[in-house]
Amino acid sequence: MITKFDEVFDRIKSHPKKQIAVAVAHDSTVLDAVIKAEELNITDYILVGDEKKILDISEEAGFNVKPNKIYNEPNNLKAVDMAVALVKSNRADILMKGFVNTDDFLRGVLNRENGLRTGKIMSHVYVLESSALKRLLFITDGSVNIFPDLETKCSIILNSIYLANVFEIDKPKVAVTTAIELANPKMPSTIDASVLAKMSQRGQFSGMIIDGPLALDNAISPWAAEHKGIGGPVAGRADIIVVPSIEAGNMLCKAHVYLTGGNLAGVVIGASAPIVLTSRADTSQSKLNSIATAVLMANMERNLSIKFGQVHY
Repeated sequence: MITKFDEVFDRIKSHPKKQIAVAVAHDSTVLDAVIKAEELNITDYILVGDEKKILDISEEAGFNVKPNKIYNEPNNLKAVDMAVALVKSNRADILMKGFVNTDDFLRGVLNRENGLRTGKIMSHVYVLESSALKRLLFITDGSVNIFPDLETKCSIILNSIYLANVFEIDKPKVAVTTAIELANPKMPSTIDASVLAKMSQRGQFSGMIIDGPLALDNAISPWAAEHKGIGGPVAGRADIIVVPSIEAGNMLCKAHVYLTGGNLAGVVIGASAPIVLTSRADTSQSKLNSIATAVLMANMERNLSIKFGQVHY
């Protein structure tokens, strides 16, 4: 089981080097991350964006950017489309969001004709490195699905379990979180959580371990779960936190970074290729962690050693 990002970098040292296409690459933290990834010999890069800005930023920061790796496209929307096309045509293995709004980036990814759709629901997973827990915690969905319904949550759970499997967690424990631990008709997220837990109990998730509703404290803290009298296989030991809405996931992960100084990665699951999607304000280290995570995903998919699960209705 991988418990920190250093172990991810160790795992991928012997993996085949991947090509990453960066959409709207004129940003110092993005350039820093992709150049470090190249120096570590885990990826090569194609930078799509405003060539002048890329070169100016590189010169100011002292980055050694290869001019022949820059595809000049000053228009952000066209740059996203170009980067997506590079991945779709197999000229790149991984897509990365640069200095562009998430909505504009996803519009290119989700384009029905030219995007990276597979027929599966796409969802975002943040991977948090927690010094308090001494392990990784997977948070979903804080960037793609705004207010997922029950069926979408099923797909979000399967996507997150897939990523946990990539991180060598064979049977991840999934907590469907809300503000309280009891089903309350006035709080629809608690009803969804209860249904998902019952579906898991009845084997509809192929033996996967899912419980809810659980509040965040008793999902990850054994003491909090015991103190509140909450039992079960997930309480206090969750590997995956399913949040009720995009606001909850986004704020939880940004609190991890800005209140605790925590480390993270962010990727999109369910597309035809791994996608690195982090906040524009995330550090270059977080973006490098995300690239390493995407490389790990890409090589696992290549080896067919990890497969998506199923929900039985």
